[in-house]
Amino acid sequence: MKAPIPFPVREPLWLSEFKAFIMRGSVVDLAVGIIIGAAFTGIVNSLVQDLINPIIGLLIGGVDFSNIFFVMNGTRGPSLEATREGGAAVLAVGAFINAIIKFLIVAMAIFWLLRALTRLRVRQDAQPAGPTAQEKLLMEIRDELKAARLPAATPRPLHGGAGDDSPLA
Repeated sequence: MKAPIPFPVREPLWLSEFKAFIMRGSVVDLAVGIIIGAAFTGIVNSLVQDLINPIIGLLIGGVDFSNIFFVMNGTRGPSLEATREGGAAVLAVGAFINAIIKFLIVAMAIFWLLRALTRLRVRQDAQPAGPTAQEKLLMEIRDELKAARLPAATPRPLHGGAGDDSPLA
C-alpha cells in the first residue's frame, strides 16, 4: 500500500491578517492595560471594602456598609448573602454604593494618570528639537560660504569706528 500524497496546506489569508493584527503594538498595549487594570481592580476593591466602608460605617453609626439592603419580597436574613440564598428579592443599596465608590476611585486614578501623561507630553513637545537634515545642510553651506569669502570682500562700515579716516566719520 502506498503512502497518501500529502496535500500542501496553505494558511488562510484571514489567519495571517489576524496574526498581523494581534501583533500590532496597540493590541499588545491593550492586553497589557487589561492585565494591569485587573490588578488595579483588586487594589480598588480592597481600598473600598477594607478602608472606606469601615469609615463610612463608623460615620453612620456602626452599620456594616456592604450589608445595607432592602427586602422587596421574601424573608430578611442576617446578611445580604443569606437573604439572597433564601430566595428573597433585594435592593442591595450598599453594594450599589460600593460600585459607585469603586468607579469614582478608578475614574480619579485615570484622571490623574492622564493629567500626568499630558503634562509630560507637553514638556517633551516644548523641548526644541535638533536641526532637521535640511537645516544642517543649509548651515554647512553658510559655513562654507563664510570660509570662502576673501578678507577684502568684507564690507566696511559707513560710520567708521576709531581710526577711520573716511570723510563720513
